[in-house]
Amino acid sequence: MPDDHDKPCCGPDRGHPAAPAAAAQPAIAGRRRVPADAVAVPGGKTLLGTRTERIPDDGEGPLRQVRVKPFLIGATVVTNDQFRAFIEDTGHVTEAERFGWSFVFWSEVPERLGPTQAVQSIEWWRRVDGATWRDINGPGTEADTWDPAHPVVHVSWNDARAYAAWAGGRLPTEIEWEHAARGGRGDVTFPWGEEEPDDTRFLPCKIWQGQFPETNTARDGFRTTAPARHYEPNGYGLYNMVGNVWEWTADMYRIKSLKKHVRQRLQGMKNYRLSKGGSFLCHRSYCYRYRIAARSGTSPDSTTTHQGFRVVWDPQTGAA
Repeated sequence: MPDDHDKPCCGPDRGHPAAPAAAAQPAIAGRRRVPADAVAVPGGKTLLGTRTERIPDDGEGPLRQVRVKPFLIGATVVTNDQFRAFIEDTGHVTEAERFGWSFVFWSEVPERLGPTQAVQSIEWWRRVDGATWRDINGPGTEADTWDPAHPVVHVSWNDARAYAAWAGGRLPTEIEWEHAARGGRGDVTFPWGEEEPDDTRFLPCKIWQGQFPETNTARDGFRTTAPARHYEPNGYGLYNMVGNVWEWTADMYRIKSLKKHVRQRLQGMKNYRLSKGGSFLCHRSYCYRYRIAARSGTSPDSTTTHQGFRVVWDPQTGAA
């Protein structure tokens, strides 16, 4: 495994944590909208972190025991179809739409759109004008790329929080997310256990197959996202807790580290939010972040083709 995990492989940032585009959004009037397939996750003692830090500078460890209250969580990330219902009900305009552009992976940008601006040091990400949750790869791509059963993407942390409020829920904390991802299995690397995915035989989640970032074999049949309800669920009945799309959490991106280069990196990440789970662009050869303990930080206004979210609800108020 290479030693260059500090490269910013997970995704680009707009870099405007307090961008004005978020300020003008109307208030969301929410009511409790718990999906029929929401999963009740038990509370009690659980684990956070790992004994074996694969990317120590991300703050993956140490492994510690914590307590968590019971909660309900979506069996899947929010889908395009669910997000469309939110948009139609509220008139919410996503930040990608307000800014007028979003980030698209280089190989998915249609040639007809012409040259696009690459992101410095992670040139496989391109700024594409008109890329939104509907037109995922740019203007006019809805018919070819939008699928109601796939995860909604091009949603910022601010958009995700607005949806969660509309649904009468909230984004999960890191503790809740890891507890749900472990599925009752305890100290495991992946939601299914310890077996490593490969590019040919064992394909338990949607990650990159091939040589990143040039060759995408799509061995499992999906070049980018897979349907939100795909592959085998974990012990709690939750789908795609790793791979497919990164999932926003409620938490700030914080790392306790004495390393100078880590502290310097964090100085430029004020108000960044924590994401968990990795995405379809992760691969062990480069971005080994499709593990339960893996972490990533992104500015709350950033939007990409591999960022989504799921919602949690507190159980004591009863189901809608």
